[in-house]
Amino acid sequence: MAALKFRGVKVIAVTRNRTQLAGLDPCVQVVEMDIGSADANAYDDLHQPDAVIHLAWDGLPNYKSLHHFEVELPKHYRFLRLLVDGGLPALLVSGTCFEYGMQSGPLSADTLPLPSNPYGYAKDALRKQLTYLANQKHFKLTWGRLFYMYGEGQPPNSLYPLLRAAVARGDRVFNMSGGEQLRDYLHVDEVSRKIIDFAVSKEGAGVVNICSGKPISVRQLVEQWVVENNWKIDLNLGYHPYPDYEPMAFWGIENKV
Repeated sequence: MAALKFRGVKVIAVTRNRTQLAGLDPCVQVVEMDIGSADANAYDDLHQPDAVIHLAWDGLPNYKSLHHFEVELPKHYRFLRLLVDGGLPALLVSGTCFEYGMQSGPLSADTLPLPSNPYGYAKDALRKQLTYLANQKHFKLTWGRLFYMYGEGQPPNSLYPLLRAAVARGDRVFNMSGGEQLRDYLHVDEVSRKIIDFAVSKEGAGVVNICSGKPISVRQLVEQWVVENNWKIDLNLGYHPYPDYEPMAFWGIENKV
């Protein structure tokens, strides 16, 4: 929100529960809405914004759940279609690196998506639906594929919050995988900056990667966090198996804003 305010953008935040946003800057206008039950007046109810940044998606981190294409996919397409039909001129939607599936190495935004789990499939299907819709309705579409991120505000079951919670409990060791997998990590502040820049400055950019463009092993990243924060904890490498829904080594080729 601070980054949007710095850019001089009037912010309208959408939530299912207004009390969850009680601590926001009073300049932010809050609209209480369940996008799953929004009606034809959704765009008007949002006070006819010039652009929408759509980050919502339920059911994570269970990437293998059929819920993603049985519930989330039709729900989000219906909601975004309502906004477009109401007159929305520009839309940025968060995608995922899981759209690339089990492909290894550096991945550009032009790499053919080959999703291999229900979450990646549903996101890629939504991208295709919105692309067809944009061709007919002529709104400006940006699809921002998110890679990995860390920092404040993450779900408690993400890697960084899990490590921080272990330190706060006084755990002597942190159980993790072998940590040799190469990933693309970016701090949430930089992720938000890139999203805002694309939404404000590069409307209609098409498919872009929102990433660092620099591979790093998970072990090296966790060791870096431990040193930077002066945490006293040992890593129990190899405790968890490597995930079977992602390749051992992949990272994004960055799209410059």
